[in-house]
Amino acid sequence: MARPTALPAVAVTAVSLVLTLAVVVMWLGSAMPWPVALVVGLGIDGGWLATLAYERRLAAQGDHSDAVTGVGWSFGLLATGVLIAHALTAEADTGAWLAVAWLPLAAKALWLVHGLWERTALTPAALTAITGIQQEARDEAAVARARLRAEASTEETRLTAVTQAGARVARVQADTAKRLSDAWSTLEAARTGEDTGRALTSVTHRVTPDVAPRWELPVWGPTETVAALESGLALTDMELDAVVEEIRTSRVPALSYREMATRFRAGGHSASEVRLRAAWKRVA
Repeated sequence: MARPTALPAVAVTAVSLVLTLAVVVMWLGSAMPWPVALVVGLGIDGGWLATLAYERRLAAQGDHSDAVTGVGWSFGLLATGVLIAHALTAEADTGAWLAVAWLPLAAKALWLVHGLWERTALTPAALTAITGIQQEARDEAAVARARLRAEASTEETRLTAVTQAGARVARVQADTAKRLSDAWSTLEAARTGEDTGRALTSVTHRVTPDVAPRWELPVWGPTETVAALESGLALTDMELDAVVEEIRTSRVPALSYREMATRFRAGGHSASEVRLRAAWKRVA
């Protein structure tokens, strides 16, 4: 299959060959017979084409030869030198001949570019695979960006909702604290009022005659912990053994420890689990 870079190289090479042959025939035809000048021109073009064909063959095999490449560039430089010499010795149109003198070197450069193209060219299957990989990477990047934007938006919404809820809670707490403060102020004013005790006494005098109750309203302040009521005296070991023996033998056959313990506590007796088990072991 022809590569896009091969067509320019072929075109410039053909123009260079024709131009070199024409210049050699015109330039040397005045100094020697034109058949001899034609042979010289064909020799230059033939050597150039031969080295170019050899280079292309090596490139097709994946090989390279510096010697062949050097010979090819030598023929290109020779053709360029012939065109420059003819342009400098021409009596007319010197600039025009110099303008086309670079074509042989341009042809060699285009073949060099074509060789680089071939060494880096990929098959359609590989290009399709690369395109698919790139598209997949772009898709994954787009999905990741969309996910990050969605998560950021969700987090922003959540923070806004939490902030608003916190503000509402703070407002409710402040309002509740204000109402409690007003209520306790009202109670304090009622408690410390001069007519509060007399009014309460007059209301309850008929219910509790000859009793002067002391009315105190609750005070908003620190509280004191009330001491727990002391339990009754604990049973001695002998008393505990007697109670356990009585409960155990209250049924025939004798009750198990679990049943005895249940009846013991249901009867209003009190003893730690350790002492109760020790009593059970002593009487059983």
